[in-house]
Amino acid sequence: MKSTKTLFLAALAVGSLLAFGTVANAGDTTNNPPPAPPAGGPPPGGPGMRGQAGFDRMAEQLNLTAEQKPKVQSILDTQRQKIRELRQDPNFNSLSQEDRRAKMKAIQDTTVAQMKAVLTADQFQKWQDMQSQMRQRRPSGPPPSGNPPPAAPPQN
Repeated sequence: MKSTKTLFLAALAVGSLLAFGTVANAGDTTNNPPPAPPAGGPPPGGPGMRGQAGFDRMAEQLNLTAEQKPKVQSILDTQRQKIRELRQDPNFNSLSQEDRRAKMKAIQDTTVAQMKAVLTADQFQKWQDMQSQMRQRRPSGPPPSGNPPPAAPPQN
């Protein structure tokens, strides 16, 4: 009698797993992976941006003209690519925090100068305000290299 109950419970458990597994996969009628971004194109997201939707939102907020949009997109794509290349450099993590910051700042300074040349004074000010807000929203924590932040001096 006891072995019949055990067998019945085991069969019920296996049947349930099979039934729920089939139901869970029923919504997924295709097993195709999501399409890859076009070769050489920008990644589908990046710091402060969420792909094309993020750029479109920024373009709307800055009221970019049709002539400005491709220029601004190119500047931001170049910045993103330079930062990615810098972080992928095998020597990047062995640099001091000051050196890493200096290299990142050089990329940022180049971007700022290029944006200033493309945007109007009002657009540029608004863009800088947006950048400042993004930095404030960024979670604080250890830098991307994984090195812990410097310890605060003891309070007496």
